[in-house]
This record gives sequence, C-alpha cells and structure tokens, in this order.
Amino acid sequence: MDDRIKEQVIEWAGHYNDPLFFQEDPIAFPRKFAEAFRKGEACLQDVEIAAVFAAHLAWGRRCMIVRDCCRAMDEMNWRPYDYILAGDYRDEDASLHRTVKWSEFACICRRLRKFYTGDGYASPDSPSQHTPSLQSLDQAGFRICIYGQKEDPKAANKKINMLRRWMVRDDGKVDLGLWKGISKKDLIIPLDVHVHEEALALGLTSRKQTDLRTALEITDAFREIFPDDPCLGDFALFGYGVTKNK
Repeated sequence: MDDRIKEQVIEWAGHYNDPLFFQEDPIAFPRKFAEAFRKGEACLQDVEIAAVFAAHLAWGRRCMIVRDCCRAMDEMNWRPYDYILAGDYRDEDASLHRTVKWSEFACICRRLRKFYTGDGYASPDSPSQHTPSLQSLDQAGFRICIYGQKEDPKAANKKINMLRRWMVRDDGKVDLGLWKGISKKDLIIPLDVHVHEEALALGLTSRKQTDLRTALEITDAFREIFPDDPCLGDFALFGYGVTKNK
C-alpha cells in the first residue's frame, strides 16, 4: 500500500475515533446501557438487545436512525431485557423505521426471547454469569437466529459486523469492549456505502460488489496498517465519507 494512503488512513482514524463524532449515532443506545452496566444498573443482555436494534435500524440519515431507535427503546420502557422476557411485543403493520415495521421488531424480540430462555436461563431480576450472551453466536448464527434471515455465505453482514465492532473493540473511546471472547484481530469491516466508496477511491479494493469478499479485502488492507485492530480503519472511511460533503 502506498505510504501516502497509509498516512491518510491513520490520520482519519485518529480524528474520527472520537466520542464527539458519535453523539448522534446508533451506538449511543448500547453505550447508554453499557455505562449503566458498568455501574451495576443494567445487565449485559440490556446492552446486547440495544445493540441488536440499533444495528438493525442503522441505515439512512443518522438523525432519523436515532429518532427511531428512541421509539424502539421507548416501547421497551428502556428496559430491553425485561421487555424481551415478558413476551408481549408491539406487533403491527406500521413503520418503525423506513421499511422496518413493528411486526419485524416483534419477530426479532421473539427470537431474542427464544435465545435468552435457553439453557442457563436467569431471570431479569437476577441475571447470572450463566445467562446466554449473543457473543456465542457466529455470523451465520446471528443472521439466522436473531435477525431471521436466510443463510447467505456471500453476505457482507454489515449490521452484524458493526454490532460486533461495538461490542468487541476496547480502546475506551467509541466502542464498548464488553465481549472479551472475540479478538478484535478477527473482526470484519462493516461494509456500508460510505466505507465502500472511500475504499474504492483509495484503491483498498477494486470490487464493485458489496459482499463478504469485498469486506474481507478491505479488512485485509487495513491489517497492513492496523495489524492488531483492522476495524480501526472503519472510523477512517466511515467518518470521512459521512462528513466530506458537509
């Protein structure tokens, strides 16, 4: 990789890996619960559920994503794990966010309840270390068991990789660092339109398809720059791509 491109990516990553840039961003929702979790005022499952819905709704204008994440959290009375276990979900043919309907929200809730009430179940009043964590799911399992999508080995799984970045990276800036069983070395870049466009412009990939192969190609390019933390490059391309035309 050209040294000039490396220097540019390092500069952008340092600039955009900053909480100030992510105050109005879907990560704000799992972050709120992560802060409460560290104080003993929420459980890990609260953080995970907030991340599931924030990632699912994370497409379109950021202000609209934040608005509709708030709607989802309001529906759950800002107690997502209790809400999931209670089993009474808003299920109607009305929009929650763009084409995502409340009926789809309810389906995800049911799948989350099925996952959390498996072996090792703990009550919401006293969640134990044996309560299942979504950390145990690989990408295919997450796609099928939580989001209810068909298996697709070629899919870039942007929202799953974004959620995993949130939960795994642990530099104490933007991401939450709560899943200790996954190495940040093994994360895959969340391939959204901004990341893809900037990766093409910088020559990190020449592939036009937004699929897993492209995501892996960009991730491998970032490993040349950040060998222990390739998803640090996500901040560079996403941050610059979102803000360059403002």
